[in-house]
Amino acid sequence: MLVRLHMAFRCGLRVVAAFEAAKGFIVLAAGLGLFHLVHKDAEDAAERLVRHLHLDVDSHYPRIFIDAASRMDDTHLRILATVALLYSLVRFVEGYGLWRDRRWAEWFGAVSGAVYLPLEIYKLWEGVTWMRVAILLVNAIVVFYLTQLLVRRQTDPVPTPNSPSAPAGS
Repeated sequence: MLVRLHMAFRCGLRVVAAFEAAKGFIVLAAGLGLFHLVHKDAEDAAERLVRHLHLDVDSHYPRIFIDAASRMDDTHLRILATVALLYSLVRFVEGYGLWRDRRWAEWFGAVSGAVYLPLEIYKLWEGVTWMRVAILLVNAIVVFYLTQLLVRRQTDPVPTPNSPSAPAGS
């Protein structure tokens, strides 16, 4: 029974690991895109992206994005790109640790996810949108899951199938 429960938790860990790796790939792509904009017109690139996404360049949020891009110089682009690459590296390391069932990654994932919860609640307080609700729920579920896994491991050490304390036939 405990071995089956452990396997279910491990499957959940793999889902969380894949989610973290996916976040890493998205931010990696963004960071590489920022590096690509060095020595180029970032405002023009932002405007083309907004048009490509079929958004109105004069509406509020796309305009904020385009205006922010217009203030980007090469130094800012390099800094943002480097931060994005470092963040993606952290997500990849966490994903690897969770995939390999490492306890340190469970701790890291629970703590790093919990750090964002107050900010996500504050953003929700500013205005409720489906995206903000979804981000808060997904992050809360991941933090809850990893915390429950850590607590369960603390109280119920899981026997391996070959250990002497494992029940026969497991």
